Amino acid sequence: MWCDLNIMIFNSKEIYLDNAAATKPSDGVIFEIQKTLSKSYANASSIHRMGFESSKIIKKARENIAQMLGCKESEIYFTSGGTEANNLAILGTAARFKSKRANKIITTEFEHHSVLFPCKKLESDGFEVVFLKPDENGDISSDEILNAIDERTILVSMMMVNNEIGSCLSLQNVKNMIVQKRSKAIFHVDAAQSFCKIPTKVSKLKCDLLTTTAHKVHGPQGIGALFCSEKIKISPINFGGKQQNSLRPGTECTALISGFSKAVEEACDFENSFEKVRKLYEECKNSLLKINGIKMNIASNSFPYILNLSIPGVKNEVLLNFLSSNNIFISSSSACAKGNRSHVLKSIGLSRDRIDSAVRVSFSKNNTSEEIKRFIDVLEKGVDAIKNKETNNAMNCLN
Repeated sequence: MWCDLNIMIFNSKEIYLDNAAATKPSDGVIFEIQKTLSKSYANASSIHRMGFESSKIIKKARENIAQMLGCKESEIYFTSGGTEANNLAILGTAARFKSKRANKIITTEFEHHSVLFPCKKLESDGFEVVFLKPDENGDISSDEILNAIDERTILVSMMMVNNEIGSCLSLQNVKNMIVQKRSKAIFHVDAAQSFCKIPTKVSKLKCDLLTTTAHKVHGPQGIGALFCSEKIKISPINFGGKQQNSLRPGTECTALISGFSKAVEEACDFENSFEKVRKLYEECKNSLLKINGIKMNIASNSFPYILNLSIPGVKNEVLLNFLSSNNIFISSSSACAKGNRSHVLKSIGLSRDRIDSAVRVSFSKNNTSEEIKRFIDVLEKGVDAIKNKETNNAMNCLN
C-alpha cells in the first residue's frame, strides 16, 4: 500500500490527465445520448416513422462529421471506434487491391496497434510490409517515404499525430509522392488524436481513407467513423446486412452516433481550445523541467495535447500508482498496450531505463492551470518519496 511512502496527500478532487486515452463526455453529449436512447430507439433501417426518425439523426451526424472533414456525407461510415476503422481501412484495401504484381504496404514502426497488428497479420499472409523507422524526434523523412513507394505499393497508412509522444507528421505531400512514383496506392490517415483539435481536411491531406473516433473529443466510447473517398472502393471485412452500402453492415447505434455528432458540433471552436491547451502544455513542461532528473520525450513539433517524459530510476508503474492514490490520473503509454513496454519509445531509440520510467500526460480543454500546479506538486513529492524508499530498501539489504 502506498501509505508505506508516508506521503499520502488526501484530496477529493480528481485531476484527469489521460485524455489521449479517453476524454470525459460533455454534458451536452450525455444529454443527447440519453434523449436518443429514450425517444429514438427504433432501428434506423425500419421503414416506419420511428425508424425514419432514427435515420434522420444518423444523417445529421454524417453531415456534421463530413463538414468537419470537408467531404461528402456519403463518404462517412460509422464504426465501433478507431480500431475498427483502421482495420477496415487496411484489411479492406488489402482485400480489394492485392494482385500478383502489387501487394506492398507502407506504414511506420510507431503507429497505433490497430494499424500495426493488421499490417503484421497481412505480412504473415504474404504481403510485403515496410515499417518506416522514425528518427529520435519522432519524424519520418520525406525521402524515406518516397524511396519506399513503388508501383507495387497498394497502401500507405500513417498517423497524423502520434498518440504517445505527440509528434506531428507532415502528411500533405504523401499523395504527391504516390503520384510521383506512378503508384496507384491508397493513402490512409489515422487522425484519431488530431480530429476536432487541428484542421483535418481530407482535401488538404489528399487522402483516400481517414480514421476518426469520438472518445478523444469528449464524445462516447464505442463509436468512430471512417472517411472513404467515393473515388475508391474497398472490401468489407464484416458481412451480414446492407447498412452503410454493405461496407460496414450491422445495425447502427443511433444513440452513440448522436453523441458523436454532438461532440463534433461542440468542437467547432477548436482553435480556442487548442490555444488554451497549448498554454497548459507550456506551463506543465516548464514546471517539469525544473524537477531534477526529468527527461522530456517530446518532438520539436510536438502536439500540445500530449506530453511524454521519463524519470530514470523511477518505475512508471510505481509512479502511476502513487499518483492514482492521490486522485491524479496519467498513463505510461497507449491504453491499448495494457502495460507492455512502449514500442513507440523503443522505435525512437530510447534506452530501456528511459522507457520503463516514461509517463504520458495528456490534456483537454477541461483542464486548468490549478490542476497542473497540483499535479506538479504531487509528482515532485512522489518522486522524492519513491527514490527515498528505494534508497532505504537498498541500504537495508546491504546491512
